[in-house]
Amino acid sequence: MNVLRAVVCVCLLMSVGAVAAQSTTECPSLPASSGLHWQELAQRDLILCRASTADGREVLSLTLSARNPELPLNRALRQEKGSFAGETLYWYQPDLGGQKPPSYDTRRITVVKFDKNRFAQIALYAGDPNELGSLQSLAQGMNLTPSAVAAGR
Repeated sequence: MNVLRAVVCVCLLMSVGAVAAQSTTECPSLPASSGLHWQELAQRDLILCRASTADGREVLSLTLSARNPELPLNRALRQEKGSFAGETLYWYQPDLGGQKPPSYDTRRITVVKFDKNRFAQIALYAGDPNELGSLQSLAQGMNLTPSAVAAGR
């Protein structure tokens, strides 16, 4: 009976290890103190990472892709200077065709080109100026996983 119990335990441990090995994330790690968690969608040519608060409010989205998102960034909407993964960038208010939904003043978007076929599109959905500053600092400190960058996503 003890041998059977030991075999079952070993099999369960091996299957848990296999599942954990398959569930590697390609989104950058988030500091535990941020209170945010990722929802990840990985496809052949892109990775979509959405950071949400404990109550489910999305505050940051990051798309890593081999394709240029061709997002028009209007210079008149340029806001703060920043960086992401070692690349210098400018944050822009999104062009929503004249619409200004709640918290529009603290929304930001940008695109970063790493090299020939590697792009990151980042959008911030802050609720207030303090949260915007925190999210920009969070984005500046992110490190991309080597597999996401190497895969050209």
